[in-house]
Amino acid sequence: MKNSWVGGSLSTDYIHHATTLRGALRQALVARALDTHLPPGPLRVLDVGGGTGIQALRLAARGRAVTVLDPDPAMLEHAAARWKRERATAAGTLDLIEGRGEDAQELVGDNWDAVLCHGVLMYLQDAGALVASLGRCARKGGGLVSILAKNADALAMRPALEGSPQEALDVINRRSELGKLGVESRAHRRTDIERCLREQGLETVQWYGVRVFTDHLGDTPPGEDFSAWLDLEWVAGSRSPYRDVARLFHLVSRHA
Repeated sequence: MKNSWVGGSLSTDYIHHATTLRGALRQALVARALDTHLPPGPLRVLDVGGGTGIQALRLAARGRAVTVLDPDPAMLEHAAARWKRERATAAGTLDLIEGRGEDAQELVGDNWDAVLCHGVLMYLQDAGALVASLGRCARKGGGLVSILAKNADALAMRPALEGSPQEALDVINRRSELGKLGVESRAHRRTDIERCLREQGLETVQWYGVRVFTDHLGDTPPGEDFSAWLDLEWVAGSRSPYRDVARLFHLVSRHA
């Protein structure tokens, strides 16, 4: 069976998720990591499964030439509307292309300075084909690949902290679950993704845990203490053992 990504009917739920503390922290932590590892200058950035363009628009505003490749027209429409409002003040550019990440090399070529893929692998039955595609698109000799995925070693943490011990016990040895968006989603082990990337000539630069302490807070909105939570999650997500039990892992790799 072919890979299937999140469909347009879920775009509203995804947009809402970004307004919660959990969603806002996810985006802010990924942004901080990207700012840490992306070199300055007018880079070419490919955002595979970039959805509503949260990271893409931020990078375009800072002078990067960004292309979003996503199979969901509803997500792309939302990104286009935001770009229409923001492009007059942006220092870079943004292109929006409908298509699958597995076909990225054929659709948008290769030699990208950075290839991003955040929150996509969990909706695929076979992540290997997409990971290989990301590696082929990144520029040889320094191209960066950034992947955010669900942590298979920590699936039981959320239900346990939410007070559901039986649910936690049920998922503790599983690789999939019914996610908050209402669809089945899959978790991965970081070492498996690293192995796939090594086959494409990439080595890990750094990896982070995303949402160590806040994943169980549901739809709690960001509050005045958001910056304090962000700093705590950043520090904890940068070191073990805390990052090992985070809901997501953010893997940053680079071509030799």
